[in-house]
Amino acid sequence: MEIVTMGDITQVPVTDLPDDFTQTADAVMLDVREDDEWANGHIRGAVHIPMAEIPGRLGELDPDADLYVVCHSSGRSMRVLQYLAQVGYDGICVRGGMLAWQEHGKPMEFGTGDGGGDAH
Repeated sequence: MEIVTMGDITQVPVTDLPDDFTQTADAVMLDVREDDEWANGHIRGAVHIPMAEIPGRLGELDPDADLYVVCHSSGRSMRVLQYLAQVGYDGICVRGGMLAWQEHGKPMEFGTGDGGGDAH
């Protein structure tokens, strides 16, 4: 796995990640984009918590799981990871975000439900 560290934040390319996080008990894909962005395509099995809601929803994150954070292009992911590091969570930024995910032809689900959208 190619790991790149930017400051104190580790990044991983989408090519090193599974296409689906529904069966990964030891890893969580956290999508911090807004609701409309989520509905327009997200990673199967990802947990959706918009960036502004992270502080109030920390209890939904498993501190023992490998935490991958994705947004549109990596900017919000980096800010969320900086915050999470301050409150004791380690995480990894998905380099290039959903732009890179799409660029590499990785499958996505669409719609607003968790797992209820159509996979493509």
